[in-house]
Amino acid sequence: MSIIPSIFGGQMSSIFDPFNDFPFTSLSISRPEFSNETSQFVNARIDWKETPEAHVFKADVPGLKKEEVKVEVEEGRVLQISGERNKEKEEKNDQWHRVERSSGKFLRRFKLPENAKVDEVKASMENGVLTVTVPKVEVNKKPEVKAIEISG
Repeated sequence: MSIIPSIFGGQMSSIFDPFNDFPFTSLSISRPEFSNETSQFVNARIDWKETPEAHVFKADVPGLKKEEVKVEVEEGRVLQISGERNKEKEEKNDQWHRVERSSGKFLRRFKLPENAKVDEVKASMENGVLTVTVPKVEVNKKPEVKAIEISG
C-alpha cells in the first residue's frame, strides 16, 4: 500500500492506491524560453477501473498521435504508459503572446494485480483517449472438490 503524490494544476494531493507499491511517475520538461510563464507540466490523466472481465485504463492524451504514445508491460506486472508532446515549431517572424499548452514527456506506471493476463494486453486510441485493456484470469465460481481416499 502507498500514498501516491499527484500534481494537478500545481496543487499536491494524495491518492490511495492499493495495487501500487511505488509512486506514479510523471516526468516533465520545462520550456526555459518562456521563463516568465509558469513552468509547464505534462501529466496524462488516467482512470483505472476493474470490470468482471478486465482492468481498463483510460488516459487523456489530446493532440497526440498513437505513434507518440507507448504502452509497455515490464517484468513484475508493471504497466507503463508514456509519451511525448512536442512543442510547436517556432517560425522566425512569430511573436508569441501566450503559451498555455503543455509540452514534454509523461510516464505513468501501474503495478497490476495477480489476476491480470499481462500477455493479452490490448490498446486503442480514439479522439484523444487511449484505452488499455488488461484481461483478467477467469476464476472458477464453483470450487473444485476432490475426494481423497483414506488408507489403512
